[in-house]
Amino acid sequence: MSRSLRRGSIAALAALAIAPLSSCAAGNTPATLQIKPDNAAATLGTDVRLNNIVVVTGDESSGEHTGPANVTVNISNSGTEALELQSITVAGGSPATFADDKGAPLTSISVPAGGAVLLGGPGNPTARVASATVTVGGYVATSFTFKNHDKLDTEAHVSPNKDLYKGFGPTAPAAVPSKAATPAAPATGAATPAAPAASGAATTPAATTPAAPATGGASSAPAVPAAH
Repeated sequence: MSRSLRRGSIAALAALAIAPLSSCAAGNTPATLQIKPDNAAATLGTDVRLNNIVVVTGDESSGEHTGPANVTVNISNSGTEALELQSITVAGGSPATFADDKGAPLTSISVPAGGAVLLGGPGNPTARVASATVTVGGYVATSFTFKNHDKLDTEAHVSPNKDLYKGFGPTAPAAVPSKAATPAAPATGAATPAAPAASGAATTPAATTPAAPATGGASSAPAVPAAH
């Protein structure tokens, strides 16, 4: 009886020891836990990673969207050489146009070695697609092309311009050109050339050339004594 009790306790201890070992073997990665991130991510080689790839539309909450959209993505470069993103296409359409945080156009996006760049959102460069047909809440085929001709084909989550992505949509950069238009207001200060016009008016006092007739009168004044 005591032997059977001892055997039972040994078996129980062995089962307890095996349980944590099997859970460690499974690991806690998204692949083993079957956890999928909401937003797409992709890698290019061993040095380049694209995280949170999202196409941001207008303010609609669901349904099909056809029109402008912005692409937001965090590109990290763990390599020793700078990376140059040359184009982004959504659903096989025309390439996105790049702009810096002030709205000035860019031909490409540079990602420094050992650094990262966030596309989209206030204070960051933007990638705007003129028109795309996407389903809000779904996924859409998106391609990234780099200077060394490496191309990454992946999918991007489609989100409206609200909640976490408020200010990331295509309506946000539209406010930047209006700022650029305000410098045109100082151009109206070019009305200061009207001041030179006033100086021209000052030259009209040089129309004191009527004083010249006075000199003509001076020549007639000697004529008066001559009459005497």
